[in-house]
Order: sequence, then C-alpha cells, then structure tokens
Amino acid sequence: MKPPILLIIMLTVISGTMIVLTSSHWLMVWIGFEMNMLAIIPILMKKSNPRAIEASTKYFMTQATASMILMMGVAINLLYSGQWTMSKTLCPMASAMMTIALAMKLGLAPFHFWVPEVTQGIHMSSGLILLTWQKIAPLSILYQISPTINPNLLLPMAIASVLIGGWGGLNQTQLRKILAYSSIAHMGWMAAITLYNPTMMVLNLTIYIIMTSTTFMLFMYNSSTTTLSLSQTWNKMPLITSLILTLMLSLGGLPPLSGFIPKWMIIQELTKNEMIIMPTLLAITALLNLYFYMRLTYTTTLTMFPSTNNMMMKWKFDNTKKMTLLPPLTVISTMLLPITPLLSILD
Repeated sequence: MKPPILLIIMLTVISGTMIVLTSSHWLMVWIGFEMNMLAIIPILMKKSNPRAIEASTKYFMTQATASMILMMGVAINLLYSGQWTMSKTLCPMASAMMTIALAMKLGLAPFHFWVPEVTQGIHMSSGLILLTWQKIAPLSILYQISPTINPNLLLPMAIASVLIGGWGGLNQTQLRKILAYSSIAHMGWMAAITLYNPTMMVLNLTIYIIMTSTTFMLFMYNSSTTTLSLSQTWNKMPLITSLILTLMLSLGGLPPLSGFIPKWMIIQELTKNEMIIMPTLLAITALLNLYFYMRLTYTTTLTMFPSTNNMMMKWKFDNTKKMTLLPPLTVISTMLLPITPLLSILD
C-alpha cells in the first residue's frame, strides 16, 4: 500500500473514532462507527492473501450486523424519547439492543467468535490496531450509557468473557490468537466494572492498550508469530527475551507489575459494592490467563537451544534494528504499581 493512501486511511480511522468520542448525537455516533469500520478494512487486507481477505470479510459482517442493531436501538429510543441527543435516560429495550451491539463490536462473549479468527488472519501491525484502537469507540459509548445498562445482561457477558478468554487461550500455539483471547478476557474485566465505576474502566483500558501495544511491538521486533519461534529468542536476543518475560507476567496480572493495578482496583470496587461472588469468579478465571502467560514465559526464557558456535551468536551482531519506543513502553507496562495511591481519585 502506497504511503499517501495509507495516510488517508489512517486519518479516516482516527477521525471515525474521534467523531464517536465527541458526538452527542446518535446519528453522528453511528456515522463515526461506519467511517471507522470501512476504513479499517483495507488495513486488515494490507497483506493481500486469502486468509486476510477471509478475516476482513468476517470482521465486516460482524461489525455491519452490530451497526444495524445499534441503529435499531437508536430508532427505538427515538420513538420513546422523541430526540436524537445522547442522554442518560434510555428505554430498557433500546439500552439492551445498544449493549448487545457494543458487545459484538468489542468481542464480548457470546459474540467473541470473530476476534481470534480475524486476528490470526491479519498482519501483526493490523492486529495491534484491531485489539487496541478499535476498542476505544465502543467502550466510550458503553461509558456514556452505563447508568441505563441492565446488570443482568452485561455482568453474565463479562464473566463469560473472562472465562472464555482464559479457557480459549490454553491450547493455542499462535501468538496472535493468544493475544486475541487475552483481549476478550480484558474486555470482560472492563465490562464488569463499567456499571459501578466507569472511570476505572478507562484506567483499565489505558493500561491494557499500553501493555498490548508493547507486546505486539516486541513480537514484531522479534518476528515471532508462534510459540516455537518465540522459544528461540534467547539465543538471538537476550534483552528482548527478558522484556517479554516481564511483560507476560504483567499481562497476567501478577503483582508487583502494572497489570495487577486494574485487577486489584476492580476487585476492590466490586467488593465495596457488596458483591462477593462476582469478584471471586473473576479472580478464579483470571488464573487461566495467568497459566498460559506463564507457559509463554517458560517457552521464552527457560528453553535454550544449543548453538554450534557460542562465539558467533546472532545477537552480538544484530544492531540493525533500533528500539526507540520499546524501553519507555516496557517500563510503563511493568512498573506503574507504586503510583496506585495517586489513583484513589477514581473512587
């Protein structure tokens, strides 16, 4: 893809999300979603092959269905209230339809089937955009309609997402599918807290985007797409290996790393709201995620293949690629826990 065309498409993707974030009119929100969806398709098909075309088609069908349901919910709310303006009073039917549409766009269970398939079929850089930037617009609308969402609809989807996100990643060897299931699980955590403290959902989203972006960048830098290729990184690049080790543990939510902050604060907030079963289920199912992250850590750092000539290892001469954003992003992704007291303003 030529740079000017890519620039125009990327600007359209960003503009679509910004329209959704800044609009107070339901029609403009829908237009922003459509701009974003139609512009992201060429990015998903950047590497033109049958797998990418199939993934783009699946993404388009799912997102188009979600947009249709969202517009139907907006139309029902228009008949109920007589206005297009976004307000905190939605009729129950419109709120339920909008919640289902946003769950489809986010990949929450039971509408999660497209996420691993689409992520696996596209390039790593496209997967990075799909699993980070594309989550911002739906979550912003979920934030705004959170007072009217039915808990009996959203909370079961949240628990199911965390469970499926952990369960589905257990037997995967493809890194993109593992990150896709990780995304489903993180969306479940965000959906669970949206009803009680939407600002904490924004904190979770921010940390998730930083950690996922850093992970994708490390895998792209290392040219790894499977656990097998990841297992050979120690002989090539020990520094990258140690970064991946720390980042995997942070993604799994292990203290004292940054990934522990949202899980800790969400469990604390749910407990304050006199919910015991919900945070207990979330904490137990999060162990599934931690298991396959630990497995990746083991694959990356504890398996060292013998080299035929130890004095000529590749990493001693591999200075062609420059790491600019990776060091600060890795520090942010792993060492934010000491600033947690400053986040008490979210309570």
